[in-house]
Amino acid sequence: MSLQLPQPPAAALRAVLDALDDPDAPGALPVRSSAMRRCIGPLTPALPLPLHQLDPAATPGDGATQLARARRTGWRFLIKECDEVVAAAVTLERGPDEPGSGEPHVFSHFAEGPYPAATLRALQQARLHTAGTPTTYLPRLLSVPAHYMTALWLHPVLPATPTPDLLIPLVPAPLGVTPHIPHHAEELLALLALTGGDPVEAAVEAAVEAVVEAADGSADGGAGAGALLTSTR
Repeated sequence: MSLQLPQPPAAALRAVLDALDDPDAPGALPVRSSAMRRCIGPLTPALPLPLHQLDPAATPGDGATQLARARRTGWRFLIKECDEVVAAAVTLERGPDEPGSGEPHVFSHFAEGPYPAATLRALQQARLHTAGTPTTYLPRLLSVPAHYMTALWLHPVLPATPTPDLLIPLVPAPLGVTPHIPHHAEELLALLALTGGDPVEAAVEAAVEAVVEAADGSADGGAGAGALLTSTR
């Protein structure tokens, strides 16, 4: 088995196609990215993935509980010129009580930067990682704004035996997280919880603690510093 790519809602695909056809339409603002403006050939949406958002502070519990409560906010399509990924298009999913035109999916924006290429790379890695396994995985995108992380989320579909969800963090990844490596989702979310939600603040605190421990070790003849080096390898 391998990946079972999802089919996007017709309204989400239509919103992206409309934005590509009419970049000056109100719903297509901001206009096309600089990479898209340089393209000569036709631009087409490809590899749509549902976009889920996880707020650890609002979702107490273990990793499995948090994933189960991750809210789907929309869809992200890669935008291709021929076979080259040049950008991404994001749509928003509206609830029945939200104000708007009545469309369940509306275009949000075009995006460039590292994430479109990183998404394609993660999908290629996921295909290799899941090839030959008895489990079929449904790929999604998981955004964790509190930790500045977006990951490809591989959710097992009707596995015969208990199978963990997998996360492949996209580059750039948070401090202490290796990008483009499959992680067990619960383990990775537990690791992120240790940072306290702010990777910059966590890095500063870790650096201060290291200096303090190293200083204490020097006062004790260097034993503490040696232990610190061993524990961080």
